[in-house]
Amino acid sequence: MDVSFTCPDGRTLHGHHFEVPDGVERLGTVVIACATAVKANYYHRYAAFLADNGFAAVTFDYRGIGASRGGSLRGQQVRWHEWGSLDIDTVLAWALEQSPKLPVHLVGHSFGGFGVGLAEHAAGLSRILTVGAQHAYWRDLRFKDKAAHWGRAAITVPLVAVCGYFPAKRLGVMEDLPAGVALDWARSRKNFTTAAAGSQRDALRAHQAAVTAPILALAPNDDSYATVPAMERAAAYTPNSTSRIIHLRPEDYGETTLGHFALFHSRYRTTFWEQTLAWLKDGTWDATDATGSTSPAP
Repeated sequence: MDVSFTCPDGRTLHGHHFEVPDGVERLGTVVIACATAVKANYYHRYAAFLADNGFAAVTFDYRGIGASRGGSLRGQQVRWHEWGSLDIDTVLAWALEQSPKLPVHLVGHSFGGFGVGLAEHAAGLSRILTVGAQHAYWRDLRFKDKAAHWGRAAITVPLVAVCGYFPAKRLGVMEDLPAGVALDWARSRKNFTTAAAGSQRDALRAHQAAVTAPILALAPNDDSYATVPAMERAAAYTPNSTSRIIHLRPEDYGETTLGHFALFHSRYRTTFWEQTLAWLKDGTWDATDATGSTSPAP
């Protein structure tokens, strides 16, 4: 079912609500937060899987992306942190209102797994599962990946200046991005919240501190962005949540490589997807298929 959400600043977001089928016990609601430059429909197969297994699922496009693009991106004033503080927050508020007696969880991919901490209503979540979550700070990358990141960043800045947005589709890579989001990504800072102005920055840090839901942070060990330092940095932004950081081995899933995007493909329905379902249901993870450790966030 198509749904829309109105943010506090009046911006309308569009998404989809996957309802639990008749005859299946409803266990709660899962909000799915996208990676940067990825449309929500990329996660629809996973959302349908969750609904079939008892979790109503909500997907949505951030402002400036997909169904929430809002016309021409030229002149749109959108910042990366607003995807968390406004967009994710609005959808979480809706989900919490719709499911007052059952738990609400979040599954966040890449920025979605980091951006949830920027949302005020993340304080109401019961569990958080992140996949490849980080904010693209270049010093956290492996040496061999730093040059590739700076190459992409070097292309981003002049194209934004010329076009007024980042024309990713013309380059054959992902979805177009609003200028502010693209520049925030290209110039991501060691301390992410310093990208926001004073009082806004304080609010973001307060939201992050209010998150108490346990976080299971996952990433393939060949994910070029979600290195262990990057994941540890992301976890440190929510100091009052217990975070378990796990790097997954492609060979445990019958693959030689997984990278940043593969795990939401339906071929992982009986492996990775089932593992995530166990975490969402009761907070367990089958460690026989992964390497990692459990530790509180710094």
